[in-house]
Amino acid sequence: MSNMRKKVFVALSGGVDSSVSLYLLKKAGYDVTAAFIKIGECVGTAGQNINPDECWIGERREAARVAAYLDVPFVTFDFDKEYEKEVLNYFFKEYKAGRTPNPDVMCNRKIKFPLFWKKAKSMGADFMATGHYARIKSGKLLVGKDKEKDQSYFIYNLKKDDFEHILFPVGGYTKKEVRAIAKKAGLPTAEKKDSQGLCFLGHINVREFLKTKIKPEPGNIINVKGDVIGRHEGLAYYTIGQRHGIGVFGAGEPHFVVDKDFKKNLLIVAPEREEKKYFKNSAEVTDINWVAKSKFPISCMARIRYRAPLEKCVVEKAGASSLKIKFSKPQRAITPGQSVVFYKGEEVLGGGIIK
Repeated sequence: MSNMRKKVFVALSGGVDSSVSLYLLKKAGYDVTAAFIKIGECVGTAGQNINPDECWIGERREAARVAAYLDVPFVTFDFDKEYEKEVLNYFFKEYKAGRTPNPDVMCNRKIKFPLFWKKAKSMGADFMATGHYARIKSGKLLVGKDKEKDQSYFIYNLKKDDFEHILFPVGGYTKKEVRAIAKKAGLPTAEKKDSQGLCFLGHINVREFLKTKIKPEPGNIINVKGDVIGRHEGLAYYTIGQRHGIGVFGAGEPHFVVDKDFKKNLLIVAPEREEKKYFKNSAEVTDINWVAKSKFPISCMARIRYRAPLEKCVVEKAGASSLKIKFSKPQRAITPGQSVVFYKGEEVLGGGIIK
């Protein structure tokens, strides 16, 4: 079957990566439709109205411009209610429990891939496509060509069956090459800066955002000796390994978060100069998803947070639904709630949530 007869719905966010994805697929002869995912309202964290250009309205306008420029159909999928239920509720629940979730992982797992595909398929799609820097080849999920922009960490929750209908058009390019393609094609988003914000939330003050749903519960900040050296606003607002915005006073040197005592409502910190004392060489992982079959024990590489370096480890079963990871060297800030993703060369094996 030729590409000309295959219909692809492209998740067009209004950024350069999805714009180039749309362009490349059309150029390859696919029957493409651009689909914008509408999430949220144009309201700030304190309820105030914000500039439409800084929320979904502005992003939709950019996406529509690209679709018009390329002369392709443009539709909008409204997943606002699903996003609130599956992502935002999870976000607040995890923080309230003292963990630090990755909303981008959950967003892909619950919204971008399953809901988008279900909607696109109902409208006659053969494939769906996104602007992720990742690759699917011979039934395997691989890292993107551009190792600095690789986004495979965020999509380890895909299933093998998903590979049959997902396309990652820019996964085989570097960001520099994608920019060059956009510029040469004259795409309206060619010079647009990359988005660094949370999935569909953009640039927000996380602590202020959490305060909209999680009531402040102030308490003492203590050092590892038990001395009170400050006051915190609520344990839910802090994360293991955090260095900035802690509120330590009179300490004379920077500190970082090493633990939380929920029973006594204490935030425990230590001087940065002693940070290596609190590194850990193991972690327990739950909520596991495998995209490649492997026999235990598994010797592989692991990434404990996005942008964290890959580290050698051995993965073993720790129970019916949990794993034990042993790293070859101690790791900084192994944070409950964050995802850990396993790799063998360029292949993504799977991953889970740090317990």
